[in-house]
Amino acid sequence: MNTLHLIALLFTLSAFLCIVNARVLHLPMTIGVMILSMLCSLLIVVLNPLFPHHDLKHFPQTVLGAVNLPQALLNGALSLLLFAGTLGVDFGHFRTRLASVSALALLGTVLAVILLAGATWVIFPLLGIPIPFLWCVLLGAILAPTDPVSVVGMLRRLGLPGALQAVFAGESLLNDGVGIVVFDVTIGLATGHVEGVTLAEIAIRFVREAIGGCLLGFATGWLALLVLRLVRDTRDPHITLLVSLALATGTFSLASLFGMSGAVAVVVAGLCLGTQYGRFVLDADARKKLDGAWSLFDEVLNALLFVLIGFEMLEVPEHLSSFTAMLVVIPLAVIVRWLSVFLSTLPVHLRHWDKGRMVAMLTWGGLRGGISVSLALSLPAGDLRNLLLPICYGVVVFTIIVQGLTMEHVATRLYPKEK
Repeated sequence: MNTLHLIALLFTLSAFLCIVNARVLHLPMTIGVMILSMLCSLLIVVLNPLFPHHDLKHFPQTVLGAVNLPQALLNGALSLLLFAGTLGVDFGHFRTRLASVSALALLGTVLAVILLAGATWVIFPLLGIPIPFLWCVLLGAILAPTDPVSVVGMLRRLGLPGALQAVFAGESLLNDGVGIVVFDVTIGLATGHVEGVTLAEIAIRFVREAIGGCLLGFATGWLALLVLRLVRDTRDPHITLLVSLALATGTFSLASLFGMSGAVAVVVAGLCLGTQYGRFVLDADARKKLDGAWSLFDEVLNALLFVLIGFEMLEVPEHLSSFTAMLVVIPLAVIVRWLSVFLSTLPVHLRHWDKGRMVAMLTWGGLRGGISVSLALSLPAGDLRNLLLPICYGVVVFTIIVQGLTMEHVATRLYPKEK
């Protein structure tokens, strides 16, 4: 199967599932196509034993192998998804809530990794599942980052205050870089590829990836604005779109080349377009056309991504011990999310306590998605991967379906719209 055939198959399947969801399920697009693709995967699993001479899993697994979700997302589509999500962030609200966003993205993510790692390291042996501590840290790093694709899409449906939306989106867009750094450092130690890493080396790596990514994104973002100002008189939306595409993909590529966080760099570059100077360069009409084009990119990529997430169910090993551990980790992940949000934003609560509404919203809205699935799939083959992959997949599915579908009800109860 060549690249064109693969792309055609994915677009056709995504379009079909989107139509079925729109006509039958009437769910949010990303959730609906994921549920439908999971049902297709389940149907394949159920029917496969009835045809002993034909492996029904072979073709979809071949397609999944050709797509290679970890590679396609983490080193490709993520740049476009993050940039599209960044364009939907109100820069004014983001700037006023920068301290809260930074605390959640940095301290909150690290706390979530530590708390979940410690809890699972204690609980798993009680379930008869001995697991090394470093692999518990890997589990924490996989499940700590909230997914920007799921969160930003959800925010579009909810009538939350602008400041809270900025905190939601800002944290989900920035904490991926932190989680990926922790994952990259830990996986080398867990697999024995790295003998030992000192705190100084971890700090240096974090500064290079996070701070370096910020500086790179700032530089490329302002360079793009200068270029757009030179062609401002043409008022050609195609040039604006091409420059923004070059900004998203070029920034991500340069960050990867220099060992920086591509996720952080792309987010900062996108935020530059929302500054006061960015509003001067891109007038209201130009910005409206740019947002419309990127919204279309975002919806198409979301459909493809969540279809793949649903079919990745075929790659998840079936073990009773993993299922038992998954049932334990799902509520544990929610508790850890609440603790990490509360502790990382404690100074805000001490100054202004809003009856815990913000903590509750950030906790229940901490959806996981494609990034967590991709990190889990990138684990090296072996018994520990076979144990952790179903757990991570189960947490992702729970947050997207259960938390995602109930977020509107929770938001209505906590933040009732004023008449």
